[in-house]
Amino acid sequence: MGNFLGIDLGTSYFKVGIFNEKGKMIGLGRKSVKKFTGDGTICEVSVIDFWDTINACVKEALQKADITSEEILSFSYSSQTNSFILLDENDNPLTPLILWPDRRAEETGLPVLDLQYKKDFMEKTGLGINLNSELAIAKIFWFQKKQTEIWKHVKSILSISDYLTFKLTGQKISDVSTASMTGLLDVLKCQWWSHALKSFYLNSELLPTLKRTGSFIGKITESGAQLIGLNADVSYYSGGFDHQCAAIGCGVTQSNNISESTGTVLACVSYSNEYSPGINRCTFPGLDNNHYFELSFNGNGAVSLEWYKENYAKEYSIPELLDLAKANKDGCEGLVARPSANKYEGLSGFENVKSCHKHGHFILALLESTANDLAGLVKLVKAPDFSGRIISTGGGAKSSLWVRIKSDRLSTIFNIPECNETACMGAAMIGAVGTGKCGDWNEITNNWIRFKEIVRPVSEKKNEFLK
Repeated sequence: MGNFLGIDLGTSYFKVGIFNEKGKMIGLGRKSVKKFTGDGTICEVSVIDFWDTINACVKEALQKADITSEEILSFSYSSQTNSFILLDENDNPLTPLILWPDRRAEETGLPVLDLQYKKDFMEKTGLGINLNSELAIAKIFWFQKKQTEIWKHVKSILSISDYLTFKLTGQKISDVSTASMTGLLDVLKCQWWSHALKSFYLNSELLPTLKRTGSFIGKITESGAQLIGLNADVSYYSGGFDHQCAAIGCGVTQSNNISESTGTVLACVSYSNEYSPGINRCTFPGLDNNHYFELSFNGNGAVSLEWYKENYAKEYSIPELLDLAKANKDGCEGLVARPSANKYEGLSGFENVKSCHKHGHFILALLESTANDLAGLVKLVKAPDFSGRIISTGGGAKSSLWVRIKSDRLSTIFNIPECNETACMGAAMIGAVGTGKCGDWNEITNNWIRFKEIVRPVSEKKNEFLK
């Protein structure tokens, strides 16, 4: 019957998952992304390293799956957002791939970002968040003002996944999911918003054609196949950005569940049949004209654990620190971590610090802080028909202690997927549905989505955050 490939273009790692017709991941390739950071304000990936990393991931996944490239039927992607490349009139790169954490535009005046204060901005774009220098449009404005010699040669602006699509299929196409996070998309019309383009001194000819997630783009070309190590003629489908694909990969689109991801960023995603943009959340196109994803997020994720380890407990691994936290049966001894404690100077992000507090207390306080913030994020995206179940993904799902704390804090059942790589799985599902080999979205969700653990709270009394 064949197999289905999904790539996750993450910021720290690229991953390629290969799934069989029953939804079992039979091979995974995972490689760190080689980034150039310069003085700390730059975050770039060279074109050569981009393709070398993807090729190595595909090769590793095929080896682990013990199959040949001829046995891959379809390909789709899960992408980071607001990472892009500029091309000239001959489609040659004018820049490396510039990733969203790049801060080169921080010191540049950004009057164009005032668009967010226009009355219809949130209604048009679905973005209820503040625009900042991490957005692609801020760095594009920087090129317009600071790199005029480069800018005058720009003929195409492609996101990282648009560039993947172009080089593999020869077509300049962007999915409306990834495009929605730029602030340039009219979500209801699934078109580039002319008013936003004018505000950012852009024209639509610089941008790719828009397609909905799951659209058939074409077959991988001979030149594209050589770049990634697959056969030509593999069917290629438009994917989406990472949190959307992770939600697809844990069944949110066919249930009333919410997915949460505790990685570098803490995020929640739900699926609705209503378009209702709101403050502190993002609403973007669903898999059809009648549905929308809703996303809420903040920075109080797993990054705080890495920060604590690197600065105060280098001799321990993260699993060892989690074991120390688990041993504190009496709790944190009054210790409280403020949201994103890692952003404060020293240990000033903690309250009530005492000499009796050890590593386990600090780690436990950080876990509890994340759980508190998660409750607020769930409330932002929770639909009236919310099932009462949350699907836990990301690195945080690997810690049974962390999931238990979240479950108890929210008084909510948490399901942990059998497949840890839900973004890869969501991308593979997009391709599998597109080929028609695994049925429609209902069928593939019922057949592919499995959970290895169900965590129930100590008390299922309704939490005040979820009322």
